[in-house]
Amino acid sequence: MLLRNAKIVTITDENRYGLIEHGAIAIKDGLIDWVGSDDAIPVKYLEQTSRDLDGRLITPALIDCHTHVVYGGNRAVEFEMRLEGASYEEIARAGGGIVSTVTATRKADIDHLVKTALPRVDALLAEGVSVIEVKSGYGLDRDTELNMLRAARKIAELRPVRIKTTFLGAHATPAEFKGEPDRYIDEVCIPTLRAAHAEGLVDAVDGFCEGIAFNTDQIKRVFDVARELDIPVKLHAEQLSNIGGTKLAAQYGAISIDHVEYANDADAEAMAKSGSVAVLLPGAFYTLHETQLPPIAAFREHGVPMAVATDCNPGTSPLMSILLTMNMTCTLFRLTPEEALCGATKHAATALGLSDTGQIKPGLRADLAVWDIEHPAELSYRIGFNPLFERIFGGVVVASKAD
Repeated sequence: MLLRNAKIVTITDENRYGLIEHGAIAIKDGLIDWVGSDDAIPVKYLEQTSRDLDGRLITPALIDCHTHVVYGGNRAVEFEMRLEGASYEEIARAGGGIVSTVTATRKADIDHLVKTALPRVDALLAEGVSVIEVKSGYGLDRDTELNMLRAARKIAELRPVRIKTTFLGAHATPAEFKGEPDRYIDEVCIPTLRAAHAEGLVDAVDGFCEGIAFNTDQIKRVFDVARELDIPVKLHAEQLSNIGGTKLAAQYGAISIDHVEYANDADAEAMAKSGSVAVLLPGAFYTLHETQLPPIAAFREHGVPMAVATDCNPGTSPLMSILLTMNMTCTLFRLTPEEALCGATKHAATALGLSDTGQIKPGLRADLAVWDIEHPAELSYRIGFNPLFERIFGGVVVASKAD
């Protein structure tokens, strides 16, 4: 397939817009074979099926690199509680928060988990997303954690999307282990990680390093097993306080460190040295009425790549729009639209350990989003507006308004 007469946003290696005003893309065997000016198309591509995009803008397909889209139930009641003044920590200590979702998730079988996740996935696909990371962490027992990961894998069989699975057994201490987080880590979390790995269900290992979750020593034990199994790690860190999670994750070469509102300059320097991506999650920041901004200036100064993601989950970020997420990183965290787009494409791919997507250049997957807009900044500028014209996944048009 040959795409012609389009504005092409290539995303340069310098993390800037690389805009070809009158461009073309040749696709072969699901990969991008050539990119360039419309008036410089090599003769061999002119024999391919050609599609005139009428000046529309093409970006790499978007990537949501941090989600919890597989879960049971919802937490609308907690939304009311927060509006009445309860803090996230108060809700969690009263038996709400993550643990409240565990009960509903444990009651759901794989089919139900898939059925309820698909509308959330479809909302992301409708905004040009081609890759979604899906975490476990709402089972907190062996069978349910494994079922969450199996459900995530099933989604990729039912929709044209790549799913990257992350084991998040160290998300919270379940009620039956209340006050015994170490015993939970040793008796449930680590054995379940080994079982999930043996079944081929784990692409990465995550944890929640926070005062209401797990400390650095407990996370370290999980990361040691991940290293033994040769699985990359990432971490929820410095969301509500700074207890050293970022530095720990950097020591393990984490592919991403997420939330990071309370990270400091030393944390940013450690991330730069480890090559870790800072994943910004404005949905949780917004929902929880947080005021501590992530250290954007420090990330820029030290050259830490910044990804953006929805953190779609039932409690702290019931957000299913990657476009709104991009707007929020600009309005709340003061990223530029250029940084937001790089964060939802190139850097999001890096945060998932992917090197074959996130940019438009020869040799990468032909995962593309075609938009009815004139400039890429419009993707972050508009609120509640979806200008997607079509989504191309592995070189195949899987959704188009032209249909």
